[in-house]
Amino acid sequence: MRRFDYHRAETLEHASRLLTELGDDTFLFNGGTDLLVEIRERLRRVRNVVDIKQIPGLSDITYDETRGLTFGALVSVGRLERLPLVRERYPNLRSALASLGSIQVRNRATVVGNVCRASPSADTIPPLIADGAFIHIYSRTNMRVVPLSEFFTGAGRTVLERGEIVTGITVPPASDNAGKAYLKHGRRKAMELSTVGVAVSLAMEGSVCSNIRIALGAVGATVLRAPEAERILLGSTLDAATIRSAARKAMEECTPISNVRASADYRRDMVGVLTGRAINQALEALA
Repeated sequence: MRRFDYHRAETLEHASRLLTELGDDTFLFNGGTDLLVEIRERLRRVRNVVDIKQIPGLSDITYDETRGLTFGALVSVGRLERLPLVRERYPNLRSALASLGSIQVRNRATVVGNVCRASPSADTIPPLIADGAFIHIYSRTNMRVVPLSEFFTGAGRTVLERGEIVTGITVPPASDNAGKAYLKHGRRKAMELSTVGVAVSLAMEGSVCSNIRIALGAVGATVLRAPEAERILLGSTLDAATIRSAARKAMEECTPISNVRASADYRRDMVGVLTGRAINQALEALA
């Protein structure tokens, strides 16, 4: 493994100062499931690692009916996955958490770390975007809250500036008339990167769809919303023909590439299949 200098931050201010002063080859360390592998395999140039695991408050999980679910940057995937509240109120997120890596990885990796890696195939991002999540960002001069859908600027790139640290994520409360689903397609059922991932979050007023968000993973440079497909569904009764029409529109809205895991055409076809299934699954959750 390539040598690096290790620094332990006691506060957010201390961590932010280290990030600013030590330069571009400095990275935060919390779960480390990606960072340590990339250092070992020499996939990332790292001169300094800043450990934030001792900073108070970053392991907190809170929920209230007004603000929703908030979890800190040190909350592991496994811990959130096992939370009864997540299973009951955020089943799309829970499905994504359960599909990420192995049990060992989930018990070490953090949800915020998975998000900040900014991979288009990250499992946690589509359901969080579909649920309208916000990300909390700290710097020594400012605190800002950014919609997660606006956090990514490209594959592996975010709006974070030097010295900024993500402290947590807030997911709005789930209403009683909400249905949610996340479906992931890959070549294997476990330990697999997503070939296509589709998350749906919808709400019904009587028999009419009053709110709908569709997020598409691994079919663009970032996780994508499907606004035209959403417009087809909003205000409709979500009958079979309307759902098929929306699924076809979602296929047109994605921008997949071909790689070793799948061709662009195959990914586009799977967007149509999974979008239709996810909408129906979300509806079934309301029954």
